[in-house]
Amino acid sequence: MTLFITLGLIIIGLAFGIAVYGQLPEQMASHWDINDQVNGHTSRFWGAFLMPIISAGILGLLLAIPAIDPLKANIAKFREAFNAFIALMILFLLYLHFLTLAWNLGYQTFKMSLALLPAVGLLLVFVGWLMRSAKRNYFIGIRTPWTLSSDRVWDETHRVGSWLFIGSGLLTILGAFFGGTLAFVFMFVPLIGSTVFLLIYSYLLYQRETKA
Repeated sequence: MTLFITLGLIIIGLAFGIAVYGQLPEQMASHWDINDQVNGHTSRFWGAFLMPIISAGILGLLLAIPAIDPLKANIAKFREAFNAFIALMILFLLYLHFLTLAWNLGYQTFKMSLALLPAVGLLLVFVGWLMRSAKRNYFIGIRTPWTLSSDRVWDETHRVGSWLFIGSGLLTILGAFFGGTLAFVFMFVPLIGSTVFLLIYSYLLYQRETKA
């Protein structure tokens, strides 16, 4: 079911690119700075089709992971949540695709950061939710030498990480409404801080476990 849904989304993205191709400029806006000013361009072909192509590649990779992970039996324990993440990731990439095409078609009354950052925040919230059910594996989750060495360290790190990523996602959504530099501070500071904290936290948990 996940394969059919995600392939359907990718086909829709490709079809839209084909439908509007003749209306797109030769050089398309492809990147915006923190003040929502265009600071990067690409050719019409890549602007119309790159994101669906990337989406297809990511889909193939994510679908292959459960088959090649040495701990694939653990992935099977949260496969439904993982499948939902795959679908949400592809949906997010194609949402970015449609925003880019809309901008280049002349619909420029919206701020790219205000349109995009809430979606990033929702994705982070979902990642936080996924962490609650994720079991030890080599591809998905907070993979440090210490979480990969212990089920208990993995579970506790992901329990705490779940709340941190949900909080980071909510702050990202909130930051979008401030705009400019502050919007990215609301996104990157909590996310980087959470990542560093969880790295240290997993190490301390492992040290405590091995000394017990």
